[in-house]
Amino acid sequence: MQNQKRKSSLCLAAVWLAGGLALVSALAGCREKDMSMKMNNPRNIRGVVSYRRSFGDLNKTHLNMAQAIGIAPIANRRAAEGMTGSLDLVQTNGRYAVDSLTHSIPYLVPCAARLVDTIGQNFLDSLASKGLNPYTVIVTSVLRTRDDVKRLRRSNYNASANSAHSYGTTFDISWKRFRKVEDPDGRPLQDVGSDTLKMVLAEVLRDLRQARRCYVKYELRQGCFHITARR
Repeated sequence: MQNQKRKSSLCLAAVWLAGGLALVSALAGCREKDMSMKMNNPRNIRGVVSYRRSFGDLNKTHLNMAQAIGIAPIANRRAAEGMTGSLDLVQTNGRYAVDSLTHSIPYLVPCAARLVDTIGQNFLDSLASKGLNPYTVIVTSVLRTRDDVKRLRRSNYNASANSAHSYGTTFDISWKRFRKVEDPDGRPLQDVGSDTLKMVLAEVLRDLRQARRCYVKYELRQGCFHITARR
C-alpha cells in the first residue's frame, strides 16, 4: 500500500515537473518573441521614440521657413524653367530617385537641392555601415506651381492652397517605397525589409533635423516624410 502511494506521489511530481518545464519553455519563447519585436520597433533606433512624435514640425513652421528662404510662388512649369539662377533641377541619380511626379515639378532652391543629396548619400552610407544592401530613397513631391495646386485641390480637398511646396524649399520622401540598387555584376542581392529601411531613413532625418538642417513632418496618410530645408 505504501509502495503504491509512493508511486502515485512520484507520478504526480513528474507531472508537475513536466508542466513546470513546459511553462518555463513557453515563457522563454514569449520573451524571445518580445525581444525580437522590440529589436524591430522604431523606438529602439537611436533616440527615435515614435515617428509622429520625433517628426512633428507643424505645417506653419514649414511654411514660415519656406516663405523666408524660398522663391515667390510661380504660375507654371514654363516660369520655373526660366528661373535657372534661383532653382536647381532635381533628377534621379545615384543618391536618390525622383518619382513620376503628377502634381509637382522637379525644381528646388539650391539649399533644398543640396539637402536631398545629403539625405540620399547619408541613407546609403547608413545602410552600408549596418551591413545592409543598398537602396535609394524616392522623392515623391517637389515644387508645386499655382497650376499644380489648383489641380491637386480638385482631387484632394484637404490640400492647402498655400503650401510650403510652392516656395521651392520643400519636398516629400516616401517611407513606404525605396529603390533597390542592383549589383553591377548581376549577382542577386538579398532584399531589405521596408520597415528596416524606414527606420534607417528616420535615423538619417533625425540627425539632420537635430543639426538644424531641416524641419520634418511625418505624414501617415501620404506615406512620406514632409521636409523643408532651413537656412
